[in-house]
Amino acid sequence: MMKILLIHPKMNKRPMDTELKVRMAPSLALLTLMRLTPDGHKTVFLDENIEEIDFTRDADIVGITVTLDVMPRAIRIAEIFRQRGIPVVAGGIHVTCDPQACLPYFDAICIGLAERIWRRIVEDAAGKRLKRIYHDMANFRGDEIASPKYDAIDTGKYLYTNVVTTSRGCPNRCDFCYNSCAHRTYVTRPIGDVIKDILSLGTRHILFIDDNFIGTPSYARELLHRLHPLNLKWSAAVTTQILHHPDLLDLMAETGCQSLFIGFESLNASSLQSVHKKNRFEEYEELVRKIHRRGIMVNASMVFGLDGDHPDVFEQTLNWLIKNKVETLTSHILTPYPGTKLYSAMHNAERITDHDLSKYNTAHVVFAPKNMAAEELYAGYLRIYREFYSLRNLVRRMPNHKAQWKPYLLFNVLYRKFGKATSLVGRILSMRRVGRAAAKISYRVR
Repeated sequence: MMKILLIHPKMNKRPMDTELKVRMAPSLALLTLMRLTPDGHKTVFLDENIEEIDFTRDADIVGITVTLDVMPRAIRIAEIFRQRGIPVVAGGIHVTCDPQACLPYFDAICIGLAERIWRRIVEDAAGKRLKRIYHDMANFRGDEIASPKYDAIDTGKYLYTNVVTTSRGCPNRCDFCYNSCAHRTYVTRPIGDVIKDILSLGTRHILFIDDNFIGTPSYARELLHRLHPLNLKWSAAVTTQILHHPDLLDLMAETGCQSLFIGFESLNASSLQSVHKKNRFEEYEELVRKIHRRGIMVNASMVFGLDGDHPDVFEQTLNWLIKNKVETLTSHILTPYPGTKLYSAMHNAERITDHDLSKYNTAHVVFAPKNMAAEELYAGYLRIYREFYSLRNLVRRMPNHKAQWKPYLLFNVLYRKFGKATSLVGRILSMRRVGRAAAKISYRVR
């Protein structure tokens, strides 16, 4: 029997983040590995955001899931275990997008999806024949996607464990996104498998965490029809292309959609074009209006520092968000992730100024902006968050639909504005209780 330790390294908080962010949900990547592990082996799930790593723990192999900003921490974790003679395998989105840079720090790396690979890794480790690289992406099918082992974790440690995926990847290839990397793919899951995951969670409040919920509109349409009888309250991420599928918006409202995370990214056409983002700013107001008309909230993703951005971009964006009563904002500083088209372009132009990967969490300026100083970009990024979530602008953005007032106030006040206090309550009562209370107050579901 192999003793397998699966580790999620500690995240680096952004200036606006609290403990609520790092305890939002467990790593579905590691829960999926637990599902894929052959019978007869013991797996232990360890989230460093919640508990410290016991480096004296007995293990035959260690697996680490790596996002970009935790790479330095992952390297240190691997170093300590390897010094004890315990082999370390790394996978995850950063390893998939920049495998050669990751390879020297681990005994083996997994490039791409793990469903066809993990069993082989475990068997090879047991037989002392671990290879350096595992990679099998050819003709990967959606029905091969494994369900996470939801029952393997302590739900009290997280705000939400009701997270579900309907797909892997995204059909779009925007330059700044991980999906522009060479080894990324896009597949949708059998709808029956998605429904099984939802039912297994035993809740009517679901967070779909796909990169793009409407990557295949016909698939989304069929899924939504299947969601009808489940009486859910749910949220998801979509592109601005949802505007051109009004029937999908209708189905979303009918099946209980409460909010949509949308990658607007910029109000500037030249900025959008600079990263091959197929958005049209002139359609944004119509899109927000049609979403609001259906009683759905908007979580706007905005990126600052694009090549068309000037210092006035922050004020312009803030005014537009307030004017259109956008309920929540997720703001980012443009970050050139290694392996993406953006990184290649900036590297070739010698515009990357900081190679400390712990800063690559969209909250630091690690490149030379084109039309403003790095200091201006960072100060503007902090300012728009502060002003967007000010009490004055919170009132100005209050949704017109009264049914959304409770979730709006809970997120803006208790999660974002006073998140530290809410985190303290979560520590005392358990994060899961806080999350369930929020869902019950907001949507009358548990």
